[in-house]
Amino acid sequence: MKVTINHWHAVAQWRWDTGPEDAGANEEEDVCGICRVAYEGCCPSCKVPGDDCPLIWGECSHVFHMHCLLKWIGTPSSKSQCPMDRRAWVTAERKVT
Repeated sequence: MKVTINHWHAVAQWRWDTGPEDAGANEEEDVCGICRVAYEGCCPSCKVPGDDCPLIWGECSHVFHMHCLLKWIGTPSSKSQCPMDRRAWVTAERKVT
């Protein structure tokens, strides 16, 4: 039996790796705590999601779009604190696996 492929249409989907799937996270928690847009989307400052609109993790384990957090930290009322728990913001190092 010989098969000839005349057309190929590939479809893909990507997601940011924001942590363990079994950590009790649901879709409502997969959004930036500042702009409330999904991590797979982009912040209001960007037009295209992905590497140009990266995520940033804090040592407090909260995740935000990097541009949203930088804008937040730049305001005097933020006092350089995490917008979710008001602890001092310290960027966590993420190890690529």
